Parts: sequence; structure tokens; C-alpha cells
Amino acid sequence: MMRGIEFKEALPMELHPLMKTVAVLAPIAAMLPLALGIAFRRVSTDTLWRLFQALSGMALATAAVLAWAGPAGIVLPAGLQASALGLVLALLVQLLGTVIGSFSSRYLQGEPGQRRFIAALAATLAAVQLLLLADHWVVLIAAWAGVGVALQHLLCFYPDRPFARLAAHKKRMADRLADALLLAAAALAWHEVGTGSLSALWAHLAQAGLSTGLQLSAVALVLAVILRTAVLPVHGWLIQVMEAPTPVSALLHAGVVNLGGFVLIRFAPLLEQAGIARALLLVFGLGTAVLAGMVMLTRISIKVRLAWSTVAQMGFMLLECGLGLYTLAALHLVGHSLYKAHVFLSASTVVRQTRLQSLHGASAPLAASLVLAPVLTVAAVLAVLSLSGLAAWPWWWSAVMGLAWAPLLWLPRGPVSAGARAVQLLLGLLMVVGLTAAALLAHALPLAIQDAPHHGLGLAALLALLTLYLCLALLQSRPQWLSRWRRWSYAGFYVDEAYTRLALQLWPARWTTGSQPPSPPQAAAPRVADAR
Repeated sequence: MMRGIEFKEALPMELHPLMKTVAVLAPIAAMLPLALGIAFRRVSTDTLWRLFQALSGMALATAAVLAWAGPAGIVLPAGLQASALGLVLALLVQLLGTVIGSFSSRYLQGEPGQRRFIAALAATLAAVQLLLLADHWVVLIAAWAGVGVALQHLLCFYPDRPFARLAAHKKRMADRLADALLLAAAALAWHEVGTGSLSALWAHLAQAGLSTGLQLSAVALVLAVILRTAVLPVHGWLIQVMEAPTPVSALLHAGVVNLGGFVLIRFAPLLEQAGIARALLLVFGLGTAVLAGMVMLTRISIKVRLAWSTVAQMGFMLLECGLGLYTLAALHLVGHSLYKAHVFLSASTVVRQTRLQSLHGASAPLAASLVLAPVLTVAAVLAVLSLSGLAAWPWWWSAVMGLAWAPLLWLPRGPVSAGARAVQLLLGLLMVVGLTAAALLAHALPLAIQDAPHHGLGLAALLALLTLYLCLALLQSRPQWLSRWRRWSYAGFYVDEAYTRLALQLWPARWTTGSQPPSPPQAAAPRVADAR
């Protein structure tokens, strides 16, 4: 325990307050000229890419220094505030933006519309950086709306592709509804507190508690985050966005969809007292995690499986926030961003590896390991917690993590020696121990996050995850028992079809290049990404 305290005290680095203020605004200032296209109309595309990389690299360096120095002493204009988590995520966002920009400069060589792509990418990064600093409802709403507007240009980079246009239209509809809900949440909170400042809202909650108006504000905020985070039932655009260039997929899956998790962590003081809002997070987060996890098991296309994996992970992140495990949600956010950026930018390598595995044949796991694996993983997590002496999370979350990591200990059937199985089991246990240690390390970082676990909701989440694991085990050992379920699962339980029809009926739009758009039932039926 003392080591964690010493670690936290050793992190801050002394910098002049003015230097900190300049550094925290540098990522926004660096991207704005590119986003607006100021004075760059006559510059060649190659020069524009080099300029983007130079400015992004400079912003990345300042973000790294500031994340190490900490938020103490930073003075920002009204409506902005730097937090420890916000600075870490600003570094992560700028790192991803720099890497994705460098990858895009090669990936899009010879493509028309590169200037539009650079401007939209820079605008997205600037809006995300502004959102991470938001300390006022107006700034938060404007920044998040700006992210959505910039993304529309990236999603429709190939405007002649119908499903890219359809995905952008469905996202636009969800975003506008989310903006309305955010405005309602802001109006309710502003009326109760007397100001739009988020810091004033936290102080009001500490003194006066949660009123009915703030309870409704929390519900509206949660619903807005659900719409923005691409969880069920509005997840379809994230699956169909594979029509956009690969760098756009990396940006979406690694960065933009994770913003909902940051907003929920930022509003932890409000959610801590809002039982209805937390229950909504549990229902939508858990339902998305379970259903998307089942759908992912039936897909063959690598990129489609990755997309469904993102939907499931967003469900888990909302679940963690609903349960009050905000530190784990922050760790999940960072880990998921880095993993998905790597996977999408190296998608061709993943496809080759998967094909090689299919050529060699995949062995079904031993039935005994399906039962033994969760027992060993839960025991390993509890052992690490016991040895560390930290009560970082409740016991039921240890069981949830054990179930999530149990497939690491599945042992293959076939002519495999006992020694090889023992080595594989040992390696799996070491990985579980390492993941648990990483989760504990997140609690030692000075992120200024206060957890508020809800035990009743936690037990419900444990039962649901146990159900998901049982379905997964049945699929591996007795696939014929789940043949009917597989058809429904492969179709995504037809949730996206229903949402697509509703979206096109409520907000008709032309999403094809022909003269007449198809009727809503025809628009919902094809799945171009699955056919790849």
C-alpha cells in the first residue's frame, strides 16, 4: 500500500503554470488550422500530410510532458479544466491520431479527397481534445457535436458506396437524438444548480444531494451516452462502417466510441447517487455485452468480428460505469483503444494468421477444461488480490473477470502430450495473473477517480456473465444443441434491421446513387460487410 502512495507522490513534475497552460491547449491549436484549411489550399497533398505529421508530433510531445507533470497549477479559460484522467487520455488520443495520420498518408496515396480527409481527421482530434477539457455543459455539448460532424465526412469518404452513406445516416440520427438528450440534461442541471459549470455541479451534489431534476438529468445523460457509444439497439452503423477506409475504422474503434466511457467517469459524482441512471447502464451495457458476444461467436469475417467485439466491449465499459467501477472502466478504455488501433491497422496480418490457423485446423477444447478454466481463473484473481493486500474491487467482480479470462485456459483436444497441456495451462495462468496485476496497477495511478461499487447490480451482472459463459461452453462442446440459436445470432437478433427501418421511416434519406432510394425493408436486408 505504501508503494502505491510513494508512486503517486513521485509522479508530478514541476513546470511553470504558463507552460502547462500552453501545453494543454497545444493539441487543439495544432489541429485547428488544418481542420479549417487556413492558407493551405495551394499546398500539395504530400506537403499537407508532412505538415499534419509535424504538428501532430509537436502536440504529442507536449501532451506527453503534461501527462507526466500532472494537472496541478494549470490555469485555463472559463469552461475548461484539466483532470488527471483527461491528460492521460489526451496523450492517448494524440498518439493514436499521429499513428493513424502517418498510416493514412500511405494508405490513401493516389486517392482523391485527401485534403478533405486531413481536415476531417484534424477536426475530429481537435474536438476530442476539447471534450477532454470540458468543464461546462456548453463546451461538452459543442465538442461532442463537433466530433460527430467531423466524423460524417470521414464515414462518407467514398460517397458512392451506399452502405457507407447508410451508416453515416444512421449515426447522424442517433447523434442528433443524443444532442437533444444532452441539451435536456444540461437544462435540468443548470436549472437546479444555477450555472452550467460542471465543477459547480459537483459542489452542489456534495452539499445538497440529488434532487428530482438532477435525477432526470442523469437519466438523459446516460441515454445520450448510450446513443453515442454504439451499443444495442443503435450499433448497426458501427458494423456497416467497414465501407469507410481502414484508418477511419481504427479511429472509430480505438478512440471515438470510447468517449462515452470518459463522459460517464467524468460524471461519476452525479451517477453515484442516481440509481435509475445506473440501472439503465446495467441493462443496456449487460444486454449489449451478452448479445454482441454471442453474435461475435458466429461470424467468420475478421473485420466484422472485430466490429462486433467493439460493440461488446462498449457494453462492458457501460456495465463497469453502471456498477461504479470507474477505475477499471478507465483502464478498459485505454487498453481497448490501444488494442483496436493495432488490430485494425494490421488487419491484413490478422487475416493471414487466421487463415493459417484454419488451414492447420482448430481443435475443440477439452470438456474438462471448460469446467476447470473458470475455477482456476477466479482462484488466480482472488490470490493476486489477497497477496497484494488491496481491496481494489468487490469479490463479485473478481468472478466476472475470471469468467471473461477463462477461455485463456481452455486446453485443446487431439494428440497433445500431457506436458504440452501443462505448459499451455501455466502460460494461461501467468497471463491471468498479469492482467490482474495490470488492473491493480491502474488503482495505484494518480487518476483522481473514486469508485462507488453497487453490490446488488454487481450480482445481477455476475449471473448474466455466467449465462454467457455457459452459452460459449455449449457452443464449443455441443454446437448441434445451439443450431437454431446460431441462425438468430448470426443475424444479430435482427435488432439492426428494426432500427434501420425505423430510422428511414422517421428520417427518410437518399443513401444510394440511383434516382430512387429503396424502401426501408430492402434497405435493412443486405449486409455488405458480412458478405466480404
